[in-house]
Amino acid sequence: MSTFVTALARLARAFGRRLGGGELGSVPALAGLVVIWIVFQSLNSRFLSPRNLSNLSVDIVGTGLIAVGIVFVLLIGDIDLSAGSVSGLAAAVFAVQNVLHGVTEWVAVVVAVLVGTAVGAFQGYIVARVGVPAFVVTLAGLLGWSGLMLYILGTSATINLDDQGFVAQLTSYYFHDDGVAYGLAAFGTAAFFLVSWRDRRRRMGAGMPPRRLAETGVRTAVVAVVAFGAAAVLNRFQGLPLALLLFLVLIAALDILLRRTPYGRKVYAIGGGIEATRRTGVHVVLVRVSVFMVSGTMAAVGGLFLASRITAANQTSGSVMLLMNAIAAAVVGGASLYGGRGTTWSALLGILVIQSIASGMALLGIQSAVQLMITGGVLLAAVIIDSLSRQSQQAHGRA
Repeated sequence: MSTFVTALARLARAFGRRLGGGELGSVPALAGLVVIWIVFQSLNSRFLSPRNLSNLSVDIVGTGLIAVGIVFVLLIGDIDLSAGSVSGLAAAVFAVQNVLHGVTEWVAVVVAVLVGTAVGAFQGYIVARVGVPAFVVTLAGLLGWSGLMLYILGTSATINLDDQGFVAQLTSYYFHDDGVAYGLAAFGTAAFFLVSWRDRRRRMGAGMPPRRLAETGVRTAVVAVVAFGAAAVLNRFQGLPLALLLFLVLIAALDILLRRTPYGRKVYAIGGGIEATRRTGVHVVLVRVSVFMVSGTMAAVGGLFLASRITAANQTSGSVMLLMNAIAAAVVGGASLYGGRGTTWSALLGILVIQSIASGMALLGIQSAVQLMITGGVLLAAVIIDSLSRQSQQAHGRA
C-alpha cells in the first residue's frame, strides 16, 4: 500500500512540474469533460444512462475520424478547412456508385476513400511544393469539393443506402456478447502495460532514468478502470458497437505511426520548425504532402461513417458545422494550433467533449443556436489555453 501511495505522490509531483512549465496536454479537456458530464447528469438523469452513453459512443465516430486527420495537419502547423467537404464528397461518390450504378459495395468504399486520399495529395502538393498557404488552399477546397459533391448528387438531393449493406452496418452493428467488450478492455490494458514496460526497458538500455515500476502500475490501473468501466456500461445496453471498435483500432494504429516510427518523428519535427528539420536531411515536402493525404483519407472514412449513421448521402453532408466540430475536437483535445504537440487520442477526447455538449443539449431540448454558442466558447477557451501554454513553455525555455 505504501508503494502505491508513494507512486501516486511521485505522479502528482511530476504532474505539478508539467503544469508549472505550461505542458497542459489533455488536462483541460479531461477536466472539462468531467464538468460537462456532472452538469448534464444533474440536469437530466438520463445523460449518463447506458443507452445515451452507447449512442454517444457511436455518434462520436464519424466526426472523430475527421478530427484524427486534422490532428496530423495541426502537428505540422498547418490547417485543413476542406475536411468536411471531402467527407461529404466521399459519401456522395460511394452512394452514386453503389446505389445508382450498382457497383459492388466494397469497390465503392475503396474508390470513395481513394478520392479522399487523392484530394489530400493534390492540396498537399500545392501547399508544400508550390508554397500556397494551407489556409487558402483548403478554403478553396471547402468550396470546390462541396460544389463537386452537389454536382455528383445531381438532381438526387438524397440517396438512401441499403440499410442491410456493409456501410450501413458500420454504425448499426453491435457485439451483444459481453465477452467482446471485456476482452477489448483486457487487451487494451495489457497493451498499455506492455508498451510502458518496453519503454522502461529501452530507457534503461540507453542509460536514461526509467519510470518507476510502481508508477507504471498506477497508470495501468487507471487505464483498466476506465476500460472495464466503459465495457460494463456498454454491455448494459446492446454491447460493444462495431463503430467504436473500429474507431479505437484506427486511433491506436495511427498513434503508433506517429509516436513509434521515424515517419511520426519527422511529422513532430516539422511542427517544431520546418527549416531546422529540412537541414537534418528530412524530405519536408514529401512529409507535408503525406500529412494532407492522411487528412483526406480520414475525412473520407469519416464521411462513410456519417453516411452510415443516417443511411444516406445528401446535400447537407460535409457541412461547415461538421468541419468546425472536427477542428474544435482536435484543438479541445490538446492538439496545438502552433504545431508539434498533440496525439490521435486528442481527437477522441476532444470529440467526446463536443459531442457530450450536443447530446446534453438534445436531452434538455435546448435549441441548436445555444449549442453553437457554447461550442464556440469551448473552442475559444481551448485556443486561449493553448496560447497561454505556449507562452509559459517559451518562458521556461521549452518551446
